[in-house]
Amino acid sequence: MYRKILIPLDGSTLSEGVLPYVRLLARAFRIPVELLHVDDPARLTPLAPVQSRQYLEKVAASFSGITDVTCTVELGNPAGKIVELAAAQPDTLIAMATHGYSGLQRWLLGSVAEKVLHSATNHLLLVRPTGRETSGEARLSTVLVPLDGSELAEKVLPTVTGVASRLRLQVVLVRVLVRIFFEPPEPVLPVFGTHIPNQREIWAEASSAATKYLNEKVQQLRAEGLADVSSVLIDGSAEGAAGGIIDLARKTPDNLVAMSTHGKSGFGRWVIGSVAERMVRHSSDPVLVIRP
Repeated sequence: MYRKILIPLDGSTLSEGVLPYVRLLARAFRIPVELLHVDDPARLTPLAPVQSRQYLEKVAASFSGITDVTCTVELGNPAGKIVELAAAQPDTLIAMATHGYSGLQRWLLGSVAEKVLHSATNHLLLVRPTGRETSGEARLSTVLVPLDGSELAEKVLPTVTGVASRLRLQVVLVRVLVRIFFEPPEPVLPVFGTHIPNQREIWAEASSAATKYLNEKVQQLRAEGLADVSSVLIDGSAEGAAGGIIDLARKTPDNLVAMSTHGKSGFGRWVIGSVAERMVRHSSDPVLVIRP
């Protein structure tokens, strides 16, 4: 599935917020880890490369029990170098925090993460750091999988199957229906004997179709060997698709959100790319995104 995890670090404690999740994945998948620091020429000092390597070697020492950890220092544009190095190794997972510090020898990690999200073809694990302790391993119990009913959104499912199997996670498929119609103030009268459904009927039909769709996907994943699979249908009228998913995640601890970056829009569907971006910016859970 994955053959390596590439971890960009900018030297800040916040950028190291991704490390507990990297340790968990590296142990579960038994794959090597590459720590990367990119020195920006605009901020470079004579001792920068040496200091950067010393910093990475110190972080590498925190990977107890994971022997295959390498340190790489590059010179150039941080986002461009991350995308370039990962693209040369298609089976590499990029794992990085979404926020860090700017200043000497550090990037504005939020903007770098956003550029990588838009440009990378590799799978990408993005973690919004909390400032908590970065040693040890993270704990995950559930993977939430947002689906909008499109085939593109479903491209994440094989990855979910692999990750859930290795980490023994419960899988919850999530469909958010966002109302785009409003109940008219007066009943709509039939025209020439033709029945015009009202908004409640349209919503009921959409909900029924979405429930059927989720049930089919649950059965599909169970047939592929995942025992603990369920689904949730959310009325996203108030918060929108991303808001509905984030609100659901807050009700359960230790979640991973896994989703595609592209999908379709329309009634009962969202533009999943924009939802992925909102999840990355506002979710307190790590988000695994794939570009189908």
